[in-house]
Amino acid sequence: MQSYSIKLVVSENDLDDLLHVNNVRYLDWIQQISKEHWQHSAGEKLRKEFVWVVRKHEITYHSAAILDDELVLETKIIDTRGPLSTRKVVIKNIKTDKAVVTSETDWCLINPDSMKPIRIPDTIKKLFLEK
Repeated sequence: MQSYSIKLVVSENDLDDLLHVNNVRYLDWIQQISKEHWQHSAGEKLRKEFVWVVRKHEITYHSAAILDDELVLETKIIDTRGPLSTRKVVIKNIKTDKAVVTSETDWCLINPDSMKPIRIPDTIKKLFLEK
């Protein structure tokens, strides 16, 4: 399966009152890498023809990330069925190589005109599952 990754460094704006990365920030990063993966993999025609919306997030917090930690976020599609695609994201501390957060998100493919779910076509499945 094709994966996609990005690196980032924890900044003060990412922290909560306990001085570790805020839970909402992890969710932002999960959505950011998912969107970037789609934009990186799909051509302009596909991006105009189809839109993804979140159906469900499951997030597991393994440890805390703090100021100046260097993180790598990696994502890949692990399953598709009908209009749904399950995407896994792993956020690791680069220095320790240990998972900070893991998540699985069900994304639903919709037609942007009707805003109704549509079955994932083979052209999209091939982008993510056959590489």
